[in-house]
Amino acid sequence: MMIPNYGEMCRYGELVSTAFVESTINEVIARRMAKKQQMQWSRKGAHYLLQTRTAVLNNELQDKFASWYPGCTIDAQSRGRLSAMAA
Repeated sequence: MMIPNYGEMCRYGELVSTAFVESTINEVIARRMAKKQQMQWSRKGAHYLLQTRTAVLNNELQDKFASWYPGCTIDAQSRGRLSAMAA
């Protein structure tokens, strides 16, 4: 995964903002951590979910499964369903 160089982006006049990402994360976590929800996440569970969601968005989840479970393959149809669910 490549880490953005915000200083360089700024020097070239490119927009630098993570607001949309932060907003999405805040919304998802706020819904689940609401006091009136029947189910809540622990901090550890929320951390694991964030790691999983990041891997999905970076198209790295299949590689992680392959490293954990050698021989595990995901066919194109299943990959499409997983991508749709993650969107």
